[in-house]
Amino acid sequence: MPASVKMTQFMEKASWIRKMFEEGARLKSIHGQDNVFDFSLGNPDVPPPAKALERMAALTGAMFHGYMANAGYEDVRFSIAAHLTGIYEVPLAADDIIMSCGAGGGLNVTLKAILDPGDEVIALAPYFVEYGFYVDNHGGKLVVAQCDEQFLPDVEKIAEKITGRTKAIIINTPNNPTGRVYPEGILAAIGKLLKEHPDVVVISDEPYRAIVYDNREVPSVLKHIPNSVVVTSASKELSLAGERIGYIAVNPDLDQKKEIIGAMILATRILGFVNAPALMQKVLAGCLNERVDVEIYRKRRDVMKAIFDDAGLCYAPPEGAFYLFVKSPVKDELAFCNALVNEYVLAVPGRGFGWPGYVRFTYCVDEAIIKAAAPGIKKAVLSLAKL
Repeated sequence: MPASVKMTQFMEKASWIRKMFEEGARLKSIHGQDNVFDFSLGNPDVPPPAKALERMAALTGAMFHGYMANAGYEDVRFSIAAHLTGIYEVPLAADDIIMSCGAGGGLNVTLKAILDPGDEVIALAPYFVEYGFYVDNHGGKLVVAQCDEQFLPDVEKIAEKITGRTKAIIINTPNNPTGRVYPEGILAAIGKLLKEHPDVVVISDEPYRAIVYDNREVPSVLKHIPNSVVVTSASKELSLAGERIGYIAVNPDLDQKKEIIGAMILATRILGFVNAPALMQKVLAGCLNERVDVEIYRKRRDVMKAIFDDAGLCYAPPEGAFYLFVKSPVKDELAFCNALVNEYVLAVPGRGFGWPGYVRFTYCVDEAIIKAAAPGIKKAVLSLAKL
């Protein structure tokens, strides 16, 4: 039996991230693990905080692992709401929190709850490519609004894309792939714009919120945009990507909040998640103030910046997350990616994020690998200069 036509087409245009990761695996099988420098996949490698591992071990045999309310354990949601009230500067209650299977699960639950067939969702390019697949899962259509040249949201361009079918705008700050943190003034401007469009909700995808540098703070979407929800996970801040634990935080001022939360809870069940992982809910609730060692990522960022500076490459200011979005030395960034592959260096073309001409490097790899890749990166740049 063949795969569906739709999925076959999706696989053809599927994530460039995975394509480059698979090319890296192929090269490693030929040339050896230590001779290939893979910056394609944002897979956290910094160890989880000790407290998270200790709590996991302590709870494994000491708790009930059966079914629960689809929204998640009430005590967990109460703890998260109390924790987030101070961070987002809005009064959140346990009923405003729905536990999710990571941020990906949370995004799908949110979109399932609000979309009717043919509804539109705006994404801000450059954006995480799977947003389009998530929107399609629930009968929607992804509409792209370009950010400005600094990779920050352009409120006028967002306004131009809003139609009578627009149901949501997805924002991602700190951003994948650029590392930009959206300033408070821009969030406030989006909030002001949406006063004219009260049926549009902002979905803020925030798995990198805790990974920021240089004493930077991430402004509160919930504070500045009443019609908003935050979706996040412990994948990056606790290095627990494989455990698939996260949550949705619904703005207490969201229009028709009770109805939408009810729809989210039902969506959690009928999408097949049923509930977020029981053990990891309890682990997360006990580690809300814990974080991976962000200083490790900062040092790697600075090493990689120095390599690109030496190679004469420009990049978006990396304020958070663990990516550098680098301008290709030639117009076609695929040519740059191919030149890098010739040096056994793997990175992801910007067209995979809706922004051709740039290439994304991730620095959630050992600092020694970053340094070892430097000659190959510079050689790739020089090889294109000769064309």
